[in-house]
Amino acid sequence: MATKQHFLLLAAAATLLLLLPSGSTATAVEYCKKGRDYPVKVSGVEVVPDPVVRGEPATFKISASTDKNITTGKLVVDVAYFIFHVHSETHNFCDETSCPATGEFMLASQQTLPSFTPPGSYTLTMKLLGDSNEELTCIPFGFSIGFVTPNAIF
Repeated sequence: MATKQHFLLLAAAATLLLLLPSGSTATAVEYCKKGRDYPVKVSGVEVVPDPVVRGEPATFKISASTDKNITTGKLVVDVAYFIFHVHSETHNFCDETSCPATGEFMLASQQTLPSFTPPGSYTLTMKLLGDSNEELTCIPFGFSIGFVTPNAIF
């Protein structure tokens, strides 16, 4: 019987290690409309930590570049849980990066998700709109919310 208990303990420990945050992960970039030549090119997306931990701050970093001189605009964020739209928010572009933005720049947004947020796979769609609401870029990317919550007792 001790062998079965050891196996269960090892399985539980391995499962816990798989669910703990692993730091950060860079995500491959795809655009909302494939083949469209957006004025703002996104070169990378990083989610820290990955997976996101409920009740703890998470940072979404987006590396981008442009030939334009962007002095104003909106960052529109939509979040879906599987196929269900669950959240939307709009930010002033210059609150998320230094303005004017030209050449290479980084957008960074920090969110703390409530501790009751369901774990699982989410899709975030980020649109950058210019001063006359023209779409400067649009990218969807996935992120995960882990099963482990802060101060969890095992």
